[in-house]
Amino acid sequence: MNPVLEVDDVHKRFTLHLRDAMQLRVLDGVSLRVEAGECVALVGPSGRGKSTLMKCLHGNYAVDAGHLWLRLADGERVDLAAAAPRLIVSLRRREIAYVSQFLRVLPRQPAIDAVAERVIEAAQPAPQAQADPLDDSLQQAALDVAREQAGALFARLNLPRGLWSLPPATFSGGEQQRVNIARGFIVPARLLLLDEPTASLDEVNRRVVIGLIRDAKRRGSAIVGIFHDEEVRDAVADRRFDFTRA
Repeated sequence: MNPVLEVDDVHKRFTLHLRDAMQLRVLDGVSLRVEAGECVALVGPSGRGKSTLMKCLHGNYAVDAGHLWLRLADGERVDLAAAAPRLIVSLRRREIAYVSQFLRVLPRQPAIDAVAERVIEAAQPAPQAQADPLDDSLQQAALDVAREQAGALFARLNLPRGLWSLPPATFSGGEQQRVNIARGFIVPARLLLLDEPTASLDEVNRRVVIGLIRDAKRRGSAIVGIFHDEEVRDAVADRRFDFTRA
C-alpha cells in the first residue's frame, strides 16, 4: 500500500519567552500513516499535541524535525514540513482541506461566496493557461456554478436560505460552523483535516456531517480528525491514534 499521508518522526517544541525561554515539548517523534479512504481519529488528553499536529499538517506550524509526506494523485510525494509557502498555499486550494472550530472569512463577504470561492480557486488553471482576466462573462459563469454547488451543500446542512447572502459574522455558532464545514467539503480533498467538525451542531446536522465524511472516504480522501463527540468518532473512524502512546 502507498499511504496518502506519512508522518515520520515529527518533533515540535514551543519556546515560552515569558517563562525564561522554557522549552515545551509537544510532539516527540510522532509517526503515523493514513491510507486513501481511511479516517484516523486522534485521541488523548488535552495538551498532548493533537491540534498541534493538525496545524503542522496544514502548514500553520513548522516542525523542528521529521517529515510530513503527502502523496498526490499522480504518485508524487511532497514533504509538507519542507515545502515552500507558495506550494502550501497551492496545495490548500486543491489537495488539503481543513475544518477547524473557527470560521475565518473576509469581512462582509456573503456566506455563499465564502464557500463558492473555494470552488473557483481549486479550478484555476496554471497562470499561462488562464482565460482573459477581463472576460467578465466567463468569471460570472464560473461564480454562478460555484454558488450553485455551495447552495446545494448549504441545503444539505440545513442552513436557512435567508442567511446565504449575509456575512457569517452575524450568524450563531452553529450556523458559522456549517459554513466552515461547507468550505472544507465543497472541494474533494486528497487530505482532509477535521478538528472538532461537529462542535456547536445539533443532532440532525451531526448526522449530516457523518454522511459528508463517509462520502469523502468513498472518494478516497485520507482523513485525520479530532472528534470529542464519541458517536461521531465511532461512526466515521477506521482506527484511533492514541497520543498517550505517541
